[in-house]
Amino acid sequence: MPAYHSSLNEGEDARQVGNMSILPIKTRIRGPAPVAEPEQADIIDETLDLFRANSLFRNFEIKGPADRLLIVLILFVSDCLAKIGTAKAVPSQIEASKMLNTLSVDNFPIPGDANFALNAHYATPGNRADADYLRTYLTQVRQELAARLVERLYADGSGKPSKWWMAFQKRRFMNRSLGS
Repeated sequence: MPAYHSSLNEGEDARQVGNMSILPIKTRIRGPAPVAEPEQADIIDETLDLFRANSLFRNFEIKGPADRLLIVLILFVSDCLAKIGTAKAVPSQIEASKMLNTLSVDNFPIPGDANFALNAHYATPGNRADADYLRTYLTQVRQELAARLVERLYADGSGKPSKWWMAFQKRRFMNRSLGS
């Protein structure tokens, strides 16, 4: 059974930095990302919907530039779950939100950096301005993804993260980690 790919590969002609798409997102966080239509699903919704199914796969065939962004975001979700799972006490929703927001703005490698885990599959941004743009775009997307992940983790109102999500904290998509 093949892994699930981004439906945004066939979509509009999005800007690319390196060979990764810069896709519109629904967000209130300031940053360089284009704004998506509120009623349409964006790459963050797609990441959260496909995370659990795709994290079971060891191989992933990249079919377009949106898949490259999807891979980075799935690996970030995996790091977020690991961060919540390794906390000394089970964090409340507010504590988890703070932890993941800090994780999302921490310095992280981008394609072309020596310590980026998937350099073999990603092109380096063309120049310094593109690299800075990609870093700020990914920071904004990671912040929005962390906020939406916390909403899903604590959707039942029990004050504890969903066991159905936390079961994936040790799973590694493609046996990789962003190392954050």
